[in-house]
This record gives sequence, structure tokens and C-alpha cells, in this order.
Amino acid sequence: MNQYNNLSVSIGDIVFQNPVMTASGTFGYGAEFSNYIELNKLGAIIVKGISLEPSPGNSPPRIIETPCGMLNAIGLENVGFNSFLSDKLPFLESLSTKIIVNIYGKTIQEYECLAEKFNELESIAAIEVNISCPNVKEGGIAFGTQPLIAAKVIDLVRKKTSKPVIAKLSPNVTDIADIARHVESAGADAVSLINTITGMSVDIHSRKPKLANIFGGLSGPAIKPIAVRMVYQVAQAIKIPIIGIGGIMNTQDALEFIIAGATAVQIGTANFIDPNTTILIIKGLNDFLAHHHINHISEIIGSIQV
Repeated sequence: MNQYNNLSVSIGDIVFQNPVMTASGTFGYGAEFSNYIELNKLGAIIVKGISLEPSPGNSPPRIIETPCGMLNAIGLENVGFNSFLSDKLPFLESLSTKIIVNIYGKTIQEYECLAEKFNELESIAAIEVNISCPNVKEGGIAFGTQPLIAAKVIDLVRKKTSKPVIAKLSPNVTDIADIARHVESAGADAVSLINTITGMSVDIHSRKPKLANIFGGLSGPAIKPIAVRMVYQVAQAIKIPIIGIGGIMNTQDALEFIIAGATAVQIGTANFIDPNTTILIIKGLNDFLAHHHINHISEIIGSIQV
């Protein structure tokens, strides 16, 4: 039983005990953090992105620190669907916390197939669709940078599952609100944003990129103002729930996203610094509501005054 009954939020027909989730790719498959925090206190665990087949990811070096953040070019390394099913899911099924899977593919057909496979698993609460991946049939352009292609992916995933579908949006676009409108029209139950911002770092001595992949995804506090701005913009454009992501390190950061329009938040880079961050934020949100005599967190979602 969750002691913070005033923190519950809903996405689709799923009720989460609180709005604090783990960002895909920063929390492994959940078990990796079981010795550090009480996983059943989380609103949801979002596992590493899962592809149909195992993927080794990119060659190292693939993570470097930057001022106020980090660049990563992991390349979506994961065990693949079958190994996830046999080796990772049993532990997750022992938890009471809601489990969300993040899926990705190199073709639209791969997204369809994964959505259909995960739809059959009762223990999976929702599907987050990573549309920041390169479309190999279209010259490597990311699915999520083109409104019509993004909508097509979500539409086909929607037709393959009865579970809530969350579209994870890329910030590397001209108009993220337009992308959000398209995926909402295609049947998304929610959007999560933002994914990492493309960046690069150079070793001045070797005169080579510090990442073997050359480019990487920037995350951490450095991107928070951009993420909050995009959440606010998207909140003005769509009616479905928004899950805010980007540099959330503490309760104040989480509250910024919620007041700007996010129904829930995902914690990413902070997990590497302090594995207890998610739990501290849950407590902090409850304390904030109590201090301001607010009965339920829904009262402050999108409450920004401009």
C-alpha cells in the first residue's frame, strides 16, 4: 500500500501510485538497482530499450562527462526480446511497481512485431515507443524527426496492442509540438519528452572525437531548461498526458516539469550519481503538497501562470 495516496496519476487506463518513473537506458532492467532502493516505491520502472534481436551497441568509448551532464553513445545495447522474456522479466514480475517497456526498431515492421509480442504479457503495463531511432530504409533519418513517419509508427503500434502507448519524442526537431500533435492523432495515450540532445566533444590533444561514435546524446542538468520549455510547448498543443524528462536531479526540478504541464516525470542521469534520487523525489513531492496544503498532485499539473 502506497503511503502517498495524493500522488497517484493516470496514463490511459493505468493508475500509477506516484508520478516518478525511471528513464529508459539509465536503470538497466530494474534488478541492477534492487540493492540500493526499494523498487516497489517507484511509480514505474521503464527498462532499457528492447529490440527484436540482441544488440551489442556502439564501440567504446561511448560515455563521457561534460559540464553539467554527460554524452552517451551506447547505441541501444540490449539483450533482445527473447532473453528479456526469459532472463529479465521474471524478476520484474515479482514487483508490485508498474513495468513499462521501451521498444525500438530499425524498420516500422520491427516496432509492429515488438508491440504485438509485448501485448501478450500481462505484467507489462504500457509500451514506450522510442522513435528517435534511425530508419534504415530511409537513409538513417530518425523516425521521430518527421511528423508523418512518427505518426505512422505510432498508428501501427497502436493497432497491435491494447496497452497504453507512450511516444518518446526527440528534441532534435524544428517543432516538437507538431510531432506531438501527429502522434496524438495516431493514437498515442501519452508522450514522453525529451530524449537526449545530439552533441559532440573533441579531445584537443589527439584532435579526435571523444566518442567512438563521434556524436552522442547529451543528458543531465544542462538540458533541463530546454526540456521544460518543450514540455510547456507540447502541453499547449495536445490533450494527452506528458511525461517530462531531462536533467531532473531533485524535487524542485520535478516540480518545474509538473507545473509546466507534465503528468509524470522520468529520472535518468541522476540515477548514476545517486541511486536514491527517485525515492527522495517521491518524498519531496509529498512534502511539497503537505506544506502547501494541496490535496492531490493533479491540482498543480499544468498550473503555470503566464
